[in-house]
Amino acid sequence: MRAPIVKSIICIIFLVSCTPKKNSIETTVVSPDGHIKVDFFLSDQNEPSYLVQYKKEKLIDSSKLGFELKDALPLSKNFKILNVQKSTTDETWSMIWGEDAQVRNHYNTLKVVLEEHSELKRKLNIIFKVYNDGLGFRYEFPEQKNLDHIVITDENTEFNLVGDHKVWWIPGDWDIYEYLYNTTKFSEIDALKYYKPGTHLGQTYIPENAVNTPVTMKTDSGVYLSFHEADLTDYAGMTLAVDTLKLKMKSALVGNKQNIKVIQEIPFETPWRTIQITDRAGDLIESKLILNLNDPSVIDSMPYFKPMKYVGIWWDMHIGTGNWDYSGKYHAANTVYAKKMIDFAEAHNFQGMLVEGWNTGWEKWWDKKNKKEHFDFVTPYPDYNLEEVVRYGKSKGVELIMHHETSADIIGYEKQLDTAFALMQSLDIHSVKTGYVGRIIPEGEYHHGQYMVNHYQKVLDKGLETQVAINAHEPIKATGKRRTYPVAIAREGVRGQEYNAWSNDGGNPPEHLTIVPFTRMLGGPIDYTPGIFNTSLNPYKEHNQINTTLAHQLALYVVLYSPVQMVPDLIKHYENNPALQFIEDVGVDWNKTKVLDAEIGDFITVARQEKGTQNWFLGTITDENKRTLKVTLDFLDSDRTYIAKLYKDTSDAHYLNNPEAYQIEEQEVDSKTVLELYLAAGGGCAISIMPKNNVNE
Repeated sequence: MRAPIVKSIICIIFLVSCTPKKNSIETTVVSPDGHIKVDFFLSDQNEPSYLVQYKKEKLIDSSKLGFELKDALPLSKNFKILNVQKSTTDETWSMIWGEDAQVRNHYNTLKVVLEEHSELKRKLNIIFKVYNDGLGFRYEFPEQKNLDHIVITDENTEFNLVGDHKVWWIPGDWDIYEYLYNTTKFSEIDALKYYKPGTHLGQTYIPENAVNTPVTMKTDSGVYLSFHEADLTDYAGMTLAVDTLKLKMKSALVGNKQNIKVIQEIPFETPWRTIQITDRAGDLIESKLILNLNDPSVIDSMPYFKPMKYVGIWWDMHIGTGNWDYSGKYHAANTVYAKKMIDFAEAHNFQGMLVEGWNTGWEKWWDKKNKKEHFDFVTPYPDYNLEEVVRYGKSKGVELIMHHETSADIIGYEKQLDTAFALMQSLDIHSVKTGYVGRIIPEGEYHHGQYMVNHYQKVLDKGLETQVAINAHEPIKATGKRRTYPVAIAREGVRGQEYNAWSNDGGNPPEHLTIVPFTRMLGGPIDYTPGIFNTSLNPYKEHNQINTTLAHQLALYVVLYSPVQMVPDLIKHYENNPALQFIEDVGVDWNKTKVLDAEIGDFITVARQEKGTQNWFLGTITDENKRTLKVTLDFLDSDRTYIAKLYKDTSDAHYLNNPEAYQIEEQEVDSKTVLELYLAAGGGCAISIMPKNNVNE
């Protein structure tokens, strides 16, 4: 296990009275810089409660904590405080791969040990960790005589807001996160209007007016808040039920048809409930709060996986030039096409190649009545020679990425898990894209419930065992577990690029990807598949298009973080296009990440330094409004001169009527340079910045 570099740990234990005064603040913990203050106290009915202040401004008013249990009295009131423990931790740890090479983990801890006054004397601990950029708290059920297991029907964690904040949100669906983000006042949230059974490819269920996390807000005073969870392990995913009148949120766990949310043996700990707090939108992205609240890595290194760019047989099926199933008009997953993809990848130094539709069962995928166990994860179609494709790829330095679409038949997939991963291990394949489209089998379960959380973990464990990294689609949301399990390299969990090709609602609007970095991406890496050059989608989809310029598509390789970035368009749309050079050059593993400027829903500018080089890459995108931004390059080394290569929108570019118009410029820059960048409507700019001597060489 990777040992963190501990700078200082100071622990102090305070024993307090077992009969505290009601209505008084019993405990307080502040952030290391003193700006965030959390007060824990017991209410008049001895209910565990807390409130949060930031720079002396109350952000979370008195909010209660507790549980509803099946066949047992609630764990919510009649408590006394047995003792309080406080500590300070300041350590630095290294990321195997990620946005930054080094991560500082600096926080103050408060642990409150509670016991009921009742005859059962049930015990419950509440732990707060307070950072300079937010806080996390969790429940701990210690080993005890009168409680050996629990069945949770509701977790009543409250977040009482103090204003009608501006909110970026998606509905609290129990199965998918693939929605456009809404921008409304908190009092205007209405998730139920989005529940239209049968209108989505997969299973959906929205039982109440709730939002999924991360959900991000901005107060009238300009403070940014984002609510999420960290270290989601053997527990149900959390949505947040909203009370639009009282400006209140309460945890609403994803359950099953029996209304069971969580079954647990004691002792155990819940996931962390997290609140990020910043004055600047970009600091939400730079924050490592979610990662830090997870355990250290269970492995020291991953020599079998390297962050990479990859091509694939994927976009064909979305634009209609190919089929997944062998019985289709043109089965795209064939040996000849796979080899063409490998040749293209080798020519442009892309390290991976994904093939979807390679295995038998796709012809039955749409048969909802007979979906059980129709996919075979070891048997290819007759026109696809798996072993030959792997061999050919290795000869060209291109690794095959396996694909497992389970159609949400968890019983069938788990029966084949051993053999499917053994096949990858035998062929020296070290990454797989998994998919879970459709209704969960066994029936009565949902994608974000405890049953599926444990399934996704089971796949990660199998990946660790066989040295296979996992890119999960239709996943459980990211909660920072990639720190503990670095094989969790990426996941979807977002309305992705494919919606532009086949949705009938106009696709993703330009503002979509100016919101995603401050919501979904706060949880972890995102597999969005940027880089479509034929943004008009002609001649394949005459009624669809991608609502960005080509320069915007390039910038996404920097703006959207993932250690596996796809180059998804058809080969012919990249050939002889100078813009492909940026995708060849751009990094995928980073030493430093800086969000230079941003306003959620309007624009974002991100700079990242590639790990192992002195190269920087910058990406900036805008919504449907054109704008001119000034970008200062003061993040560059002060004693170096660089060559910046800018891939820009032309003055007449526009995401609707002239999306593929761009220009390339080069100029010498240094840390004092201020660039003035014009972004067209729906546009962007991508910049490679390399030391002058390296470029000349």
